[in-house]
Amino acid sequence: MQAAEFFNQAFFNHLAMPSMILAAVLLDQLLGEPHRFHPLAGFGQLAQRVEKIFYGSADAPPVMRYVRGIAAVFVLLIPLVALAALLQQPSISGTLFSIVVLYFAIAPRSLSEHAGRVAHAFFTGDLPDARRQVGLMVSRDTSQLDESGISRATVESVLENGNDAIFAALFWFVLAGAPGVVLYRLSNTLDAMWGYRNARYNYFGWAAARLDDVLNFVPARLTALSYALVGHTRSALHCWRQQAAAWESPNAGPVMASGAGALRVQLGGAAIYHGELEQRPLLGCGMAAGAADIARAVQLVRHTLYVWLGIITLGALSAAVWQQYA
Repeated sequence: MQAAEFFNQAFFNHLAMPSMILAAVLLDQLLGEPHRFHPLAGFGQLAQRVEKIFYGSADAPPVMRYVRGIAAVFVLLIPLVALAALLQQPSISGTLFSIVVLYFAIAPRSLSEHAGRVAHAFFTGDLPDARRQVGLMVSRDTSQLDESGISRATVESVLENGNDAIFAALFWFVLAGAPGVVLYRLSNTLDAMWGYRNARYNYFGWAAARLDDVLNFVPARLTALSYALVGHTRSALHCWRQQAAAWESPNAGPVMASGAGALRVQLGGAAIYHGELEQRPLLGCGMAAGAADIARAVQLVRHTLYVWLGIITLGALSAAVWQQYA
């Protein structure tokens, strides 16, 4: 009887994590991303206020700008991560809090819907609307993109955000619970706001960009491996090995190269960012991405999510059995 009770308790404890993840994913599928009062939008507004306070005078030396940027990151992240650690402690309310935090951190339905709007605009022959819709997904200038350029931008966004808005958040939730996912998602948001290599943020945004690089290092490679396993494995691994290092971002490179190889499409190439033309390395293989490849990219991310949910659940069950018989 005691052994049975022990096994049931171990079984329950180890299944708590995959159960919370599944609940958050189901919430996302049912409710989607909140259009108003999203915590990340509120955090973005808070970050803008902190930036005004910490940025300082325009003629501040680079070292001071580094220090101010590091201080701004600490001021923003430490209290919120500590609060998340405190709120996840109670058994029932902590579990509910963790589910809600993860729900706000991931966006598989939103990613699919944004990409679907671009594909729908193609289907109806409305190229200007396709440009507008993809402009909501990427930071590049989309006003002059043709069908190929719109398709490439959409597929790239789906693949990269599969990591940033789904799999990296799941990784940190499994590893460190609600505090881990809060740390990751807020760092990722700061990188999106401050991680530019331009006159304003090259020094001030350095800490945010490097922290995001560190937190994304392992998840990005797990995502790249997952894309390879779900898609065309040999092509994905070859493109990852041969092309990822040429990409400017050390984490987006593996994700997008592997994803492009998994789909057997070609991504990258010229793009306009903030009024400047950038010649980016080519990623993937085969023909340039087209409108039909948008749905294929969404499907790749969706199937990868199923694989992650299965592996996390299987890992929890295996841990419960191991604890019982070890």
